[in-house]
Amino acid sequence: MSRHHCCVYLGDDLARYSFANDHPFGPMRYQVFAQEFYQQFLQEKVDILPPQKAPQSILELFHTHDYVEQVKQQSRQGIGYLDQGDTPAFIGMYEAASFVVGTVCDAVDRIISNEYQHAFIPIAGLHHARRHIAAGFCVYNDCGVAIEYLRNKYNIQRIAYIDIDAHHGDGVFYSFENDPELIFVDLHEDGHFLYPGTGAESETGKDRAVGTKLNIPMPPHSNDEAFMQAWESVEEFLLKHGADFILLQCGADSIKGDPITHMEYSEKAHAYAAERLCILASQLCHNKFIAMGGGGYNHRNIAKTWTAVVSRMAHKY
Repeated sequence: MSRHHCCVYLGDDLARYSFANDHPFGPMRYQVFAQEFYQQFLQEKVDILPPQKAPQSILELFHTHDYVEQVKQQSRQGIGYLDQGDTPAFIGMYEAASFVVGTVCDAVDRIISNEYQHAFIPIAGLHHARRHIAAGFCVYNDCGVAIEYLRNKYNIQRIAYIDIDAHHGDGVFYSFENDPELIFVDLHEDGHFLYPGTGAESETGKDRAVGTKLNIPMPPHSNDEAFMQAWESVEEFLLKHGADFILLQCGADSIKGDPITHMEYSEKAHAYAAERLCILASQLCHNKFIAMGGGGYNHRNIAKTWTAVVSRMAHKY
């Protein structure tokens, strides 16, 4: 029996998804969050659950068989890159990435079964990987798998995906660009100034999905005030389209001081987004809401931002 309505996944199997110490996505990202989590006694407000590994069949709900096999092969040797130079192979990479995906899917199971209303997974939200390739530090796209998993296992079609990472969630956007049931909202640093260079305001979906995608490119150095103004249109969009499940990618690389982006939010922006989505989830989809950590390469920002998100998700609204 769950003690709280929100769960957080912690454990070494999640921490293993990281690259070398000199890589932005290094091993300390998990550690700084876990340390701050316990220092704030958040374990008294949420249930802590262990990571779970996804079988290959779950990975292939989103990814191609050939790509999953390629990751397995490079994982054995730990040599070379999976993309053009952002995502190096490492020994055990297949297992580590499978735990990220499996943990998100476990959160889906527990929320659908009403064991929990909300879940947070710190090492997750790997939103750049496409169905057939890695990209931008992302081996498997747990967000994309979660969407396909909700549909295949539970026949939940209308899903809202909200992304406030500094980088555009291109792996999710282009994989579901033609899908009218995937309600996509992304506030990101303008692609003219930052990888991956996509997510223009004019990108609103294709074919029957036109109008179901909202891209909000933000100018470099945007602050909390700019975020709050943009957020109003996010809520309008979500209320207009509705959803039966809400996913949030809350990358901390849009917080001021990140070494590879130019945004200047504080953790208050992410806390506000989490709080508002909890309230919207109660209105739209019986509280079904998962948040995934996403990016973030300033350790202090990761610690204070993700704990702020968890603190809001643990609150009863």
